[in-house]
Amino acid sequence: MPRKPIELPMQVEYMSILDDTGEVDKELEPKVEAAQLKDMFRWMLYARRVDERLLKLQRQGRIGTFPQATGHEAISLGSAINLKPDDWHVPAYRELAGFLYRGWTLEGILIYWMGFEEGARPPEGVNDTPIAVPIASQLLHAAGMGMAANIVGDKKVVMTYFGDGATSEGDCHEALNFASVFQAPVIFVCLNNQYAISVPLSKQMHCETIVQRAVAYGMPGIKVDGNDILAVYVATKEAVERARSGGGPTLVECLTYRYTPHTTADDPSRYRSDEETQRWVAKEPLIRFEKYLKNKNVLNDADIKKMDEEIEVRINEAIIAAEEATKKPPLSDPLAMFDYLYADLPQNLQEQREELAKALGLNTSETEPRNAATSARRGA
Repeated sequence: MPRKPIELPMQVEYMSILDDTGEVDKELEPKVEAAQLKDMFRWMLYARRVDERLLKLQRQGRIGTFPQATGHEAISLGSAINLKPDDWHVPAYRELAGFLYRGWTLEGILIYWMGFEEGARPPEGVNDTPIAVPIASQLLHAAGMGMAANIVGDKKVVMTYFGDGATSEGDCHEALNFASVFQAPVIFVCLNNQYAISVPLSKQMHCETIVQRAVAYGMPGIKVDGNDILAVYVATKEAVERARSGGGPTLVECLTYRYTPHTTADDPSRYRSDEETQRWVAKEPLIRFEKYLKNKNVLNDADIKKMDEEIEVRINEAIIAAEEATKKPPLSDPLAMFDYLYADLPQNLQEQREELAKALGLNTSETEPRNAATSARRGA
């Protein structure tokens, strides 16, 4: 028998709505109210100013090493804005704009990067999972949450985020496969910033695109300009609507660039050129969106100045509140490292706790180990 080509039912597309200068493709331009467009810019600007301030705080030794999110605002916000409050937002660690939009307090985010895990706990009533630093681990959680949504029959969708480096992890492929097989309502948003720390995309895979893997897993996929918030908004809106109506998962590859080091402990000059970085600076999302909004007479310089002034106040207040919080219990209590790990603290850890308390001159009878049960009894 002769060889026969196998007809695949899917193809992938690339979409960009705003060009590098902020000019819009009128045929693809989504219908978004002026007030919402302005609000989208405000959240993006807020995230950018927070990121800039966090870098200064890190250099001053007031927070620890952290991954900057500059340049990723269009992806994080343009996608999260399509979620309902009771949908699930499953982030990695560069989704700063989405965190803030979804209701995370800046005080809590600061506390986390100051080294306190308490800051990773999502605010009450916010359907987010904690910041996920281990690469691709959150994708399996998202797939499971989507499968659970199908089992109980609710209409919640799950949106999860990961970088291009995560697509080289087995967890990513397992999550895509399970979500596809069980038609879980999960939107997989890849922040393709072209580097897995120092490893360029060309040394991570031989594929032309990340999104073509959607074809292999039998799910819809699309590649978009990740510096174009309108393209991200449209692509993820379609994916959310499809997932909510029972159409299963979608893979959305958002092409962007990591304008900053991988983290504040990284030196990107060792593995990429200034010329490359400068080419991408001209494509950055905030300036592009600003030009578009000014062309539509939705935004002007006075608006931006006012936003910046309000943001400056919010950031300053959050920094003061976060630094004050770390000076008070429970954050200031070194014995808290033993709390919440066990319902009943094992004897060896109890002995270590008592030894530490003694060294600190504390009365262990007044510092009973805390856990979920004791917190509930105390009404904590």
